[in-house]
Amino acid sequence: MKLQQLRYIWEIAKHDLNVSATAVDLFTSQPGISKQVRQLEEELGVEIFVRNGKHLTRVTPAGEIILDKAREILHEVESIQRVADEYRGETRGRLSIATTHTQARYALPEILPLLREAYPEVSLHMRQGTTEEIGELASSGEVDFAIAPEVMDRYPELVMMPCYHWNRCVVVPKDHELATRLKLSETDLQTHPIVTYDAGFHERLPVESGDMREDGPAFHIALSAVDTDVIKTYVRLGFGVGIIARMAYDPDHDDDLVAIDAGNLFKHSTTFIGCRKGTFMRQFMLDFVGWFAPHLTPELIERAFAAPNAAARATLFDGLELPER
Repeated sequence: MKLQQLRYIWEIAKHDLNVSATAVDLFTSQPGISKQVRQLEEELGVEIFVRNGKHLTRVTPAGEIILDKAREILHEVESIQRVADEYRGETRGRLSIATTHTQARYALPEILPLLREAYPEVSLHMRQGTTEEIGELASSGEVDFAIAPEVMDRYPELVMMPCYHWNRCVVVPKDHELATRLKLSETDLQTHPIVTYDAGFHERLPVESGDMREDGPAFHIALSAVDTDVIKTYVRLGFGVGIIARMAYDPDHDDDLVAIDAGNLFKHSTTFIGCRKGTFMRQFMLDFVGWFAPHLTPELIERAFAAPNAAARATLFDGLELPER
């Protein structure tokens, strides 16, 4: 069994069983990859992939387990390389982040220039997506860090640490009937179409989402999107009142809109940062976390990684006063 063979089967799975696309991305030949996969299967005595002619159609039950083990091995190999780079004094590296549009657009621009200035030879790679996509990218090891507005308990292999609290505001055009209001009620939101974030937002509405409640009408989500700038665009077009992260309202660029604080209607959310268990944190990674969340010191990060489970990890942060954004 060769490390290269494990890399090939993992990359094939990432490329939706498309061997041709895998070969292109790995700068090698399709026949070469297919031969190595066959040799691995023969050595193990089980098939990893089901085939229809020359095409791979699905992963076998044994293959699912083998792929999971291959992912763990490749992650450990990457950590070993990071250890060597750090102790060799190597300043080059790669930092990859998966996050939401709001974090990428409104939170990280304050932090990434610090990283670039301190570590000019570290290349940055950013992926944007939903919370679910972020969790998948981080748990599979495709990115180093997940930055998301949820702890992502569904991914036990991730060590997630709280960074800051944030809440929402309602944005409307200046000529909107709500524009002069200092505070809004649930009724105000129920009587206007809403333009807000995509999947997952319904759980954060001030009452149970979607259905009629006993004492009033439901909320009407007229349009949803993952991109805050898209939400503001459609508010300007009159699709409804916008509900966005408060940090995403820029008084200079959004001077045609009025922002009304909605902290009285919503519980605050918490942004978390994390990565896979067992990740060796190079100095530039520790510095990045420290700039993004100054309370996450190297010592606290080490304790979070050493915690046996998510519940034990959460106790580390009990009573910790997080900043508000």
